[in-house]
Amino acid sequence: MHGSTHGGRAKCLQRLIRLGLPVPRTVALSFDQVHRLASGGPSLDAGKLLAVFGDTPLLCVRPSSQDPDWGGPGAILNIGMNDHRHLELSQTLGDEAASMLYLRFIQSYAAHVARLDADAFDLSEDDPTTRLKRVLETYEEEADEPFPQDPKVQLLEVLRSMARAWEGTTARLLRQARGAPTDAGLGLVVQEMSLGVGPGESGSGVIRFVDGVTGKRAVSGRYLRQSFLRDALSANGGALYLLKDERGPSLEDEQPEIFDQLTEMAEICRARLREEMEIEFTLEQGRLRVLDAVRVSRSPRAALKIAVALAEDGIISREEAVLRVEPRALPELLHPQINPTAKHETLVRGIAASPGAAVGKLVFSAQAAQASAAQGEPCILVRRETTPEDIRGMHVANGILTERGGMTSHAAVIARGLGLPCIVGAIGIRLSTRGKTLRTPEGLVLHEGETVTIDGSSGRVLAGDVDMLEPALDEAFQSLLNWADDVRDIGVRANADTPADAQTARMFKAEGIGLCRTEHMFFEEGRMMVMREMIFANSEADRRAALDQLLPMQREDFTQLFSIMTGQPVCIRLFDPPLHEFLPSDREGMRALAEVLDLPLSDVIHRVEALAEFNPMLGLRGVRLGVTLPEIYDMQARAIFEATVAAGKSGDPVVPEIMLPLVSARREVELIKTRIDAVAAAVHNETGAEFDYHLGVMVETPRAALRAGDIAGHATFLSFGTNDLTQMTYGLSRDDAGRFMGAYVQQQVFPEDPFHTLDQEGVGELLMLGAERARAARPGVTISVCGEHGGDPDTIAFCRAAGFDYVSCSPFRVPVARLAAGHLAIRSRMDEVRDPIV
Repeated sequence: MHGSTHGGRAKCLQRLIRLGLPVPRTVALSFDQVHRLASGGPSLDAGKLLAVFGDTPLLCVRPSSQDPDWGGPGAILNIGMNDHRHLELSQTLGDEAASMLYLRFIQSYAAHVARLDADAFDLSEDDPTTRLKRVLETYEEEADEPFPQDPKVQLLEVLRSMARAWEGTTARLLRQARGAPTDAGLGLVVQEMSLGVGPGESGSGVIRFVDGVTGKRAVSGRYLRQSFLRDALSANGGALYLLKDERGPSLEDEQPEIFDQLTEMAEICRARLREEMEIEFTLEQGRLRVLDAVRVSRSPRAALKIAVALAEDGIISREEAVLRVEPRALPELLHPQINPTAKHETLVRGIAASPGAAVGKLVFSAQAAQASAAQGEPCILVRRETTPEDIRGMHVANGILTERGGMTSHAAVIARGLGLPCIVGAIGIRLSTRGKTLRTPEGLVLHEGETVTIDGSSGRVLAGDVDMLEPALDEAFQSLLNWADDVRDIGVRANADTPADAQTARMFKAEGIGLCRTEHMFFEEGRMMVMREMIFANSEADRRAALDQLLPMQREDFTQLFSIMTGQPVCIRLFDPPLHEFLPSDREGMRALAEVLDLPLSDVIHRVEALAEFNPMLGLRGVRLGVTLPEIYDMQARAIFEATVAAGKSGDPVVPEIMLPLVSARREVELIKTRIDAVAAAVHNETGAEFDYHLGVMVETPRAALRAGDIAGHATFLSFGTNDLTQMTYGLSRDDAGRFMGAYVQQQVFPEDPFHTLDQEGVGELLMLGAERARAARPGVTISVCGEHGGDPDTIAFCRAAGFDYVSCSPFRVPVARLAAGHLAIRSRMDEVRDPIV
């Protein structure tokens, strides 16, 4: 018997029987047999099937699909109950118990087999015998025929009904939405009923030996006397605890031998089925029967802990443990998460842009966020959309909510880098930054200072302070990722812009920094004004004077990065954004700037307008600034080399990697390289220190990818910045695409949002062309991806197949990338074993 022919439940029951567990007699029907029942094919011989179970059996039929998550028709119990059997059982079990058995069957049969109105059978008579009589009368009235008394008819109709329910249109669409293939089959399990009612110790229960939320070893479940199957879990009262419990009686106290048997069976299942199982059992006059065992439902954090525990106990291999944890589920372990058992009220929904959950008071400006943080109060920063001016507020906020934006909008990218929960594109909200209010789609008005909880994993804003689970960065987490590292064959670096980012990257065991965006350093308190002074300078000498003030700040930043990442490579991207991003955009901000710079307001307005561009993403930014205002890059190169010398004195020699952004022509690289070489020579002459550096290019324009062969002659590495490369290839703004991307994906214009998942056909072809031409011109050139796609498992698979050296992603995505790379290496080895080269 196999799960692909009879379903998972049938396969599991077969294994339980082979393990010697006391499973009631069971017959499994295959997918083909069930399909024939649904399509009206050759009829099943119900008499022959009944004969397997003896003279007057009571049976249940349960679904057995290939994957339990695909659903299926509900189980039907007590098949074989009729007037005669009811009379027999009344003499052995008592009239009340026998009547309850019969009642349940009639109600279930009426609703799911005869397709009668279930409400008509929901009668209120207290006495089960009286209620049974009324239900039989109601069935005859509703069905226009007596309730079937022949067990063969009952069984055949139940089987046909369940088969047809599976193949119905509604059921098919529902399971397809859960990922099932269109031709997914259903098996049916026919099992002898083990009655949890009657004299002696009789009842039913469910037991598990691991917590489904935390993954810790713990006994849970319930046992209810005089009950059926899973009744114990839904009982309002009277159920026994399983383990000794001060709150009430337990099975361990009252039936210690039975509890010991269950514990032994659970250990057998764990060791032989190689999984933590939930056991469904009955006691029939003191005799233990196992009706079913299913895989314990679990959260991502529990799944990881269970997999590691099984591997450490030698039950599964370390590689199998790695494969059992889905990389895309890992972010839930890195951040606080909403406790799944907590009660909550959803106020707003949006796009889940950065995982995790946070509680805080609403604030509507970066200044308010900083003020809140100064008072030690957690806050949630709410903006229409964030800009670089909001960076300081984002750094101190506990979470971010924006009215606009998509997965690669400014807020989303920065939040993922900072490890902050973030929701963008909040549906239907209305902000009033002046009134400091947020109106929900239902019309509820939230004011600044009100407490909310945001869940960046689900895209929901919840009312008040909701109970949360802390991050699960424990020994099990570290062990699993170390096992993935042991087998992966592509490097994983982090995008880190500040020393704090670098510390996070180091904590998550990134193999260096693959992208340090230096412009983020200029948004720090005390530096923004110096930057603005430089922008307002009227001559090169004045600009250099302002840059001389920034030099020691940059040098200290780089020294800290090199110190934190000792022994690891650090790739520093020179200044990239257009200068206008450092200037205020509103009149109030311009007036304040005019006061600080002691300039007329008109001069400030004129300068801001002069720097404005029709399309700043394609304007004076990146290497173009380095060519037209070379003193900026000169200052940064000097800061890097002086930090290199300083860090080298106290630790291992540092070899910085300097990356030029937005390159599109070889001559740009030649010009900047000449100046950087000159700065390196000057620092060498001043300090007497010997040091080296690598110069590389961030490939963000289609032309750079196409001319990679020319560019590689002057670059030791090429790193594809897939964020901008996707923008330029598609002609799409990543900040604005969220407004219509849903419609495009829904109508299959694009299979996925190309800013969320790498477009392997279009953008991917540019990556392949660029890598191929660069390697042809310069064998041994280092090739990598450093855009947000670098943490996506599908992109990592693409890069690994293309032979790239490493991927780089935000620090909090490094564990995801490490695990995904481990998955790919393990599966590749498995494929080689299955298909050896002859």
